[in-house]
Amino acid sequence: MNRNVKAVLLVLGIILLAYGFYTMVIPEKTIVPENTNIFPNAENRNAYIAIALGVLSVILSLLKESLNYGLNSL
Repeated sequence: MNRNVKAVLLVLGIILLAYGFYTMVIPEKTIVPENTNIFPNAENRNAYIAIALGVLSVILSLLKESLNYGLNSL
């Protein structure tokens, strides 16, 4: 069970990190009808949240392994 949780947290963290960096680097484009200019939307809040959750998930997956090792040695 512990290996499954670790694997799920690790995969979820990697996916969230990739999604966050992708949405930050390739922003959503908005078309303005008056000038027909295309400019990127500067809202990166969702990207920051995805990156933070991804980092937290990866840290928890690695921390869970080290905590289990430390508790088993007691």
